[in-house]
Order: sequence, then structure tokens, then C-alpha cells
Amino acid sequence: MRKKRNYKRNIEPDIKHENLQIARFINYLMRDGKKSVAQKVVYDALDSISKKTKLDPIQVFEKAIENASPIYEVVSKRVGGANYQVPREVRAERKFFLACHWILEGAQSIKGKPMAQRLSDEIVGVYNNEGYAIRKKQNVHKMAEANRAFAHFAR
Repeated sequence: MRKKRNYKRNIEPDIKHENLQIARFINYLMRDGKKSVAQKVVYDALDSISKKTKLDPIQVFEKAIENASPIYEVVSKRVGGANYQVPREVRAERKFFLACHWILEGAQSIKGKPMAQRLSDEIVGVYNNEGYAIRKKQNVHKMAEANRAFAHFAR
């Protein structure tokens, strides 16, 4: 049976910065369709980043996404009754998705601060190559490296 076709959605750039990546990040952060709340959190976080680093927050955000993006990941593949963790390269869209989700996971795991503050701390941390998302990326790369022997099972 064939897989259903994956249709590509067109996402409008965000209102304030006219940036497509920030618009997608806002959509990943959004819960229960409350986009205005997610926008406020992200824009407050970007303002906080510009105050902390004295740099352009868009460039800091894009560099953080680049730093958190994995190159390889492992995919489970069944061969002859056994499941193997097969390493493979990550597509560009999935790199962005994983980086965003790891940054959001890291921000959500911190307690006791407003979400905008936690998010700005995590983005600045990832910009400086530290934080939850970087650790997650390194773990994924370690898994891929450890299972390099099964790379021949990849299609």
C-alpha cells in the first residue's frame, strides 16, 4: 500500500520581521490555535535577545537554528526479523523542524521563569553552542556514529 502524498503548505512570513523561519517557529510554539500568544512570546524573546547580546536577534536566531540542526539521525529499519538503527542524513526541512523542537523542549523544561525569558536563554545558549538542543544534537550524532556499521541497510 502506498503512503499518502505529503502536501507542502505555504506559510506566510511573520508580521514583524517578515521572516519565514520565525513564522514557522511561532507555529511550532503555538498551542490550541493561540497564535497571538505564541507571537507575543517569540517577539518578547527576540527583544530580550537583542538586549542581552547587543546583536541582531534575527541573526542570533538563525545561527542558533544552524548550530542545533543535526546532520545525521538514526532511523529504525526492519531487516529479516531484526530491527536496526540505520544512520542517514537529515533533509533540510527536517533539520529545521528538529532544531526548533529541541530549542522549544529545552525552554519548556526550565521552570520558574516566563516562557519568553526561558526561550531567549535557550536561543542564546544554543547560539553559544551550549544548552539542551546542542546536547540533544550530540546524542543523536553519537547514536548515528555508533550504528555506522548498519549504514549499508539504508535505501
